[in-house]
Amino acid sequence: MGGISSILGTVAILGFVLFIAGIALAIVASSQGRKAGGGVTLAIVGLIMGLLFSVLAQGIVIVEPTRVAVVINTLTGTVEEPRRGGTHVIVPVVQQVATDYPITQQEYTMSGRAGEGARSNEDDAIEARTNDGQTVQLDVTVIFNVNGERANDLYRSWGQNYILGFVRPTVRSVVREVVANFSAEQIYGEARAQLGDDITTDLRAAFEAQSLNLTDLLVRDIDFSDSFTEAIEQKVIAEQNLERARTEAQTAQTRAQGEANAAIAAAEGRAQATILQAQAEAEGLRLVSEQIAANPSLIQYQYVQNLSDNVQVMLVPSNSPFLFDFNQLAQANPNFSAPESAPTTP
Repeated sequence: MGGISSILGTVAILGFVLFIAGIALAIVASSQGRKAGGGVTLAIVGLIMGLLFSVLAQGIVIVEPTRVAVVINTLTGTVEEPRRGGTHVIVPVVQQVATDYPITQQEYTMSGRAGEGARSNEDDAIEARTNDGQTVQLDVTVIFNVNGERANDLYRSWGQNYILGFVRPTVRSVVREVVANFSAEQIYGEARAQLGDDITTDLRAAFEAQSLNLTDLLVRDIDFSDSFTEAIEQKVIAEQNLERARTEAQTAQTRAQGEANAAIAAAEGRAQATILQAQAEAEGLRLVSEQIAANPSLIQYQYVQNLSDNVQVMLVPSNSPFLFDFNQLAQANPNFSAPESAPTTP
């Protein structure tokens, strides 16, 4: 902001030096009885140049594009509208630049790791307590910038001490308040993202109230106590073993169910085949019975037809009831001769 103003200030100082040199020359000339006109002229020119450029140096304000200047009125004590990047003219003595702020992104890191953060030579992590009494340490980075339109409000509240006076203590306080809403196990697990979102929401509101814009909040690391970490690891291992046992049990049950279903299906298939076979045999017997009933001699005919060609004589007991009508068999087969009645033994 002080480029041209510094140059004008330097010229003004040079003018005052010429003014003093002119006075000195005039005094020396007068003491030697010579005319002091040259020294007086030099002094007048130097005085005019010094006053003119001094006023110009105080009345011209050049603000860099990445900064915003806060101007105050020395007569009324009021803070005027901030001056953005560019060249601005103010009334010397009555108006003056109180300070200027960067409007680019700034970051502030609080970390427990050596060599990191704003306080790299000490453990600066945020220590907080969960709702189940566990202590956690968080490494946090906030990225923010000054609201250029409201830089005058920031000056009224914090001056140049807004980082250490507001940003640092506010971030630490909000983080502790939000962590207290969660259990350590929730933060260790799936609620970590929700934790970051809740902190960001609360911080953004607090920053906006103080003319700052919160761009992002990064929860870089969360450290738990050794005892809690060990307990969580044991619980995870137990859950994994239980899940593995459940999976194996379900696999065995599924395999057994499949084998049982296969056995039932096979048995049902065999039973169905037996039923179908029985139905087929019954249907065959029914058809045979119908044919025999319609043709009583059919069975005799089939018998004769199936006799071997070499059979010429067949003996049957004379006193046995005949299954066949021998007269009909004789007619059906020329080779067949009806039996004679054997003599009856007294």
